[in-house]
Formats: sequence, C-alpha cells, structure tokens
Amino acid sequence: MNKAGISLNDPRLAKFTKALNELQGNKINRNVLQSKSLTLDRETFRIVAKENLHMLLRIMTNDFCIPDFESFASEIQTVFNLCKENTSGQVASYIPELKEMNPNYWGLSLCTVDGQRLSMGDSTIPFTIQSSSKPITYALALTDLGPQHVHQYVGYEPSGLPFNQISLNHKKRFKYVENKFSQMAGGLPMGFNNAVFLSERETADRNFAIAYYMRENKCFPPTFELRELMDFYFQICSIEVTCESAGIMAGTLANGGINPLTNETVVSAAAARDTLSVMHSCGMYDYSGQFAFKVGLPCKSGVSGIIMVVVPNLLGLAVWSPPIDRHGNSARVELKVQISQYFWTVHIVQNVVV
Repeated sequence: MNKAGISLNDPRLAKFTKALNELQGNKINRNVLQSKSLTLDRETFRIVAKENLHMLLRIMTNDFCIPDFESFASEIQTVFNLCKENTSGQVASYIPELKEMNPNYWGLSLCTVDGQRLSMGDSTIPFTIQSSSKPITYALALTDLGPQHVHQYVGYEPSGLPFNQISLNHKKRFKYVENKFSQMAGGLPMGFNNAVFLSERETADRNFAIAYYMRENKCFPPTFELRELMDFYFQICSIEVTCESAGIMAGTLANGGINPLTNETVVSAAAARDTLSVMHSCGMYDYSGQFAFKVGLPCKSGVSGIIMVVVPNLLGLAVWSPPIDRHGNSARVELKVQISQYFWTVHIVQNVVV
C-alpha cells in the first residue's frame, strides 16, 4: 500500500480496515502492517479481503494513474528539499493574526485522481485557506446556480491587478460551504480560526471600500446585506485546512468534481472545468500571466502562503509556506515551476509543441 501511495485510512478500505480491527482487537494503525505484527492464514485473509477486494487488487497490481509511485515520490522529495532552501519573502502582516505564523513551516501534499497520496514536511499543520477558497466557492456557485446567473456578477477576465484592487470585475450558508469543503476533502474536518476572522474584519477598510464601490455600480444582486456578505467572505477565508485536506480538494477538481477517495460528486464536471479555466488565467493575482506561461497549469494562491495546483485528470497539489512575495503568493512559488518540468507533457498547450 505504501509503495502504491494508498493510505491505510483511505475510505475505500474502510471495511477492510474494520475487519482487521476486529481481528486485532484494537485500532489498526499504519505500523501494524509494516511490522508484520498481524498474521492471517489464507482463509482468514480471503474473508477479510473480500470486503474491499477490487481496491486491494488495484493496489497489488499497481493499477493507478502513477504506477511507479515510489520513483515519483522520490523526485518530488528532491524538489521539495531543494525549495526548502529558499528563505525569501515575508509573512503577511496586513492581517495581524497571520504575521504570527512560523515562517519556517513548509509542507506539501498531493492527491491523484486515483486517490494516491503523498505528504511531506509540515503537511498536517492547520492554516487559514484565505483566497485559495475562491475556486471552491466559485465551483459551488456554478453548480448550484449555473454559469449564466453567476456571470451576471462575476467576470472571468484576468485583470493584471493586485488581489485587493478596486475593480468592477466583480447563519446557514457558511455551514453549507464548510460541509462542501469537507466533502471536497474526502470527509476530513474543516477548522475555523476565529482570531483570524476577527482580525480580518478589524482591518478590512479596503475590502469594505471595494464592496461599497461595487454596490454603487450594481455589481451585487438586488437584495443583499453588505456587512453580512463581508462577514461571510471573512468567515470563508478563515476556514482552517492543512496541506493534506487542501491537496485532496485540488485532487477533486483534477477529477472533474468527483472526490477521488469517496467517489462522491461534489461539484459538476462543467463547474470543475470552468473553475480550472479561471484558475489558469487568474489564480496568482498580478503574477498570473507569468505563472500561466511558465507552468501552464491551473492554480490558486492565498496570502497565508498556500498554493493549490491542479494537473487535470492526474492530480491536485497543495503546498504551504507562510512567507509571501510582493504579489501575495508564497515565496517558494518556484517549486511549482520545477515540479511542472516533471509534468511538462501535461502543460495545457504542450500538445501543440513539435
């Protein structure tokens, strides 16, 4: 399972794991199989394995989109270690709570469309998702309301402007969004950082100025409460994820809106496609054009230091390092450039190269 990139806590192996738990008499963990402390005879294994036989056969035959996962992981580890040496950038300070984050944190996690997973570094440390939430909320809006309604108020042209530039491109719902985020992450729980939420709201003069400007120019639906809407936005930005949960979210987008671990359709295929299109052109603030040229893959950054990258039909990747550059992107952004060289054949326009 380790060689194939499949975790023992993969929900597709839940029945198998439960059966092992019952045999063992206590909770299974990853070290049990590694240490060979649980020995089964042929008949017992047959009974246990039948619960998730199809998945176990795929593991034994490496029937996944990345068959040689060990070599793949080794190459990613090399790039990860190389980029760790980059100590440039500064932790975001315009939101007071964010500047308290340890600048040395450096994590990575990816999830393929077949549910193979790889995590490195500080991949389980929680942090606020910030603007990397926008592809998910955009995809949810497209799924629930349809593109015609959404694009009455939201454009899809890259502006080439900073993320908080004033521009016309314009109690239950938060719980709904939080649950959808969790579904995107294969059921992993979402946290909420109330201190960051209050900090963002306290220092939101520019965001409120943008919102009032948009309201003046009829960029919102007729019936809405501006302050309530802004609170909702700050709440979403303050949702806590880890590299592991964000990587699975990106993997869900890579898989056309279907979660690779649960096989649950969270957003429609059309919404996933349209979201990736906008991520490709607009996902990195005023660095979007350069990133699209160099990497050629959909991505979205946030000022907490997260960047989600999607390789359509292959995998989703989340990396996190709090120091950001002048564009508001993680200063270790060159990791994605170097990893993209590994995935050069999936550059969005690579098939036109002779």
